[in-house]
Amino acid sequence: MNMAAEAHPCIEALSDGCLLLQLGARIDPALNQRVHNLAAALRQRSFDWVEDLVPAYASLAVFVKPAAIVDGVISMESAARLVRETLDALPGDEPTPRANRLIELPVCYGSEFGPDLESLAAELCLTPAALIERHSSPEYRVALLGFAPGFPYLLGMDPALCADRLATPRAMVPAGSVGIAGAQTGIYPRASPGGWRLIGRCPLALFDPQRESPALLAPGDRLRFQPIDAGEFARIGAAP
Repeated sequence: MNMAAEAHPCIEALSDGCLLLQLGARIDPALNQRVHNLAAALRQRSFDWVEDLVPAYASLAVFVKPAAIVDGVISMESAARLVRETLDALPGDEPTPRANRLIELPVCYGSEFGPDLESLAAELCLTPAALIERHSSPEYRVALLGFAPGFPYLLGMDPALCADRLATPRAMVPAGSVGIAGAQTGIYPRASPGGWRLIGRCPLALFDPQRESPALLAPGDRLRFQPIDAGEFARIGAAP
């Protein structure tokens, strides 16, 4: 990673109506927090030309309302300048604490819910119980949503649980599956193909287009996993 690039973040146009502010090129909690701090600062300034803000691990996409450009309310050059000013006004290198909501998600680990748990535990020289303990103990932060609507990429996993993806991805992963890939852990919001190592499953719907807020989780949320048994999984899954 070129550290000079982090000292001088770049802004580039992704399209005629979208700017990308690149703060770095690595997965790092402090860097990701700075992305979220910038998004919060832009929201606080209430620019009426901002259509959406989409954070990633080390970058922020700023979508500009097409009508604002057409009507001459803002140019992409002026938008880039205001985004840069907002970034420059943030505190120094220390991440700003934020009182984001803490969400607890129930997870049934192992058996048919986590078919890779035992093999992954053996690969990591852990017992399945120890892997569950290490995975469910930390407080995670939702770094971003991506891959599929509502799919959370989580920061905070114990480094001892890092593992490669499957050599051959599964053709179908059940909705709610909790997986590990590299230094990341995440949750599949709907049934889809995937190559992450599956260790458990959450009975809650992470994405429902009929809800007022379709995605259960939002970037910046704090999250804890709560281990449950198969009976509790069935009860929660059957609840209206």
